[in-house]
Amino acid sequence: MILVDGALCYRASGPSRPLAALLVEHFTVFIYDRRGRGDSGDTALYAVEREVEDIQALINEAGGSAFVYGVSSGAALALEAANHGLAVRKLALYEAPFIVDDSRPPIPADFLARLKESIAANRRSGAVKLFLKLVGVPSMFVAMMPLLPAWSRLKAVAHTLPYDITIVQDNQRGKPLPATRWAATRVPTLVMDGTVFLGRAESHVFLHHGAQELANILSHAQRRTLEGQDHGPADEVLAPALKEFFLG
Repeated sequence: MILVDGALCYRASGPSRPLAALLVEHFTVFIYDRRGRGDSGDTALYAVEREVEDIQALINEAGGSAFVYGVSSGAALALEAANHGLAVRKLALYEAPFIVDDSRPPIPADFLARLKESIAANRRSGAVKLFLKLVGVPSMFVAMMPLLPAWSRLKAVAHTLPYDITIVQDNQRGKPLPATRWAATRVPTLVMDGTVFLGRAESHVFLHHGAQELANILSHAQRRTLEGQDHGPADEVLAPALKEFFLG
């Protein structure tokens, strides 16, 4: 099983390592640093296809095929990998952050340009704060985060935030997902969401709508909602759901 992280996460900072610890009894688990993060290198100019190639390299290392799980923007990336025809046996996606209606404002048209401008000016803290405000983290909490030990790890990968936005922005316009967008994705797929976002049920509506619409347009999808779970689901809830789907 290959675990695909979302924005700002990598092996040394994020949910993959503790999740993998609950899965290794049943799977050979690959956790990796996405392009430009941790111990992984990078190349300019960025393209989603380069990250798809990275997943292909992991699949090759895994023996030629693999289960793939992705969370948040990592879910959108995992979906792209399956759509490119990689040997994904089954695909599990948790809360790809698609905005498909007016339940949440669409991403600002200039957001990616502003993010890139901050990175180019080496304003890493500013870039992280810009992203956190976009996703809805309260301003007071954003102001306090630089005081936390994790802040240095977030800043270390700030330059990869434009990568995540590139992956998801076309499906954050407040418009329905194109019916044929992932027509080549024909593997069994589990589309999951929780019931709260940043601790609030009312903020989760857009993720629920996005997950439901994605499940509707994928040809071999099933839906599952993990009650009480936020955008970062508890490992002890997520791990059994992945085991049931991948081994079922």
